Amino acid sequence: MAVATPDQYAEMIDRAKAGAFAYPAINVSSSQTINAVLQGLTEAGSDGILQVTTGGADYFAGHTVKARATGAIAMARYVREVAKNYPITVAVHTDHCPKDALDSFLLPLLEASEEEVKAGNEPIFQSHMWDGSAVPLDENVQIASELLPRVKNIGGILEVEIGVVGGEEDGVKHEGSNEALYTTVGDVTKAVEALGLGEKGRYLSALTFGNVHGVYKPGNVKLRPELLGEIQAGIAEKFGTGAKPLDLVFHGGSGSTDDEIATAVANGVIKMNIDTDTQYAFTRSIAGYMLSNYDEVLKLDGEVGNKKKYDPRAWGKVAESAMAARVVEATKQLGSFGQTKG
Repeated sequence: MAVATPDQYAEMIDRAKAGAFAYPAINVSSSQTINAVLQGLTEAGSDGILQVTTGGADYFAGHTVKARATGAIAMARYVREVAKNYPITVAVHTDHCPKDALDSFLLPLLEASEEEVKAGNEPIFQSHMWDGSAVPLDENVQIASELLPRVKNIGGILEVEIGVVGGEEDGVKHEGSNEALYTTVGDVTKAVEALGLGEKGRYLSALTFGNVHGVYKPGNVKLRPELLGEIQAGIAEKFGTGAKPLDLVFHGGSGSTDDEIATAVANGVIKMNIDTDTQYAFTRSIAGYMLSNYDEVLKLDGEVGNKKKYDPRAWGKVAESAMAARVVEATKQLGSFGQTKG
């Protein structure tokens, strides 16, 4: 089908919320990883979200230059064109943008979309994340309240992080007390008082319940996904809404158990970020391919190797299919398998 329009994206989120499932949101950094995600979502019969970080955008632009806004736009344009060939609907999202990257990443992309919308076109990205987790909560919420009307005016959705995800992703690193990894009802109340509950613009809330970016040995990460239900109930009571008023995002989801994911989704998560697991699936398959075809991918002892084996398309297809298989697995964990509307 195609990249979702703003209305289609909003409908995707509504459908996930009503159906108690979530979409995988996979970080991409190349045309190969984009193709892998589209392949996996198609094989799963699932819609989904492709997203790019500041580091991913830097890589799209060319690792020897600093032009992340250009790289992000190139990523979105590529997705918009190639997605036409797949029978699913996808959204394009910008992931973690800390305060020091606003001027080089999020704000230029918003400006570019504003120009597109002014010309009668769709916004370049359907949603953007402001990551204010490294600044005081009051400042985090203030910046979010300034961004929200601009995102609303292009038909987009803002994602905010209320709380701290541990670990590190593309230079956004958090090392603090364990208590900092768990969002409170008071934290979210302050955000809702500033941002509203949709009337000022739609936003997704990345709340933290022990989340850590990356993958760790069992027992090292203490997730409390039931906390999301407690926060939903607290906000519903305080503001007099129906059940589960917040559209939630699960960060640091790689390596989580099926039960942890199911509990998070049951409590209102409609989007789960996946990066580490898909990176590993992609690279692990390449390592296996190279070791299995060692004598053919290298010109050893004066031989010529086998062009059909070292052609980047040969191992690239293997890597894309391996990553696609991990995407399929994610859709089954999240319940979006077979849920596409085409």
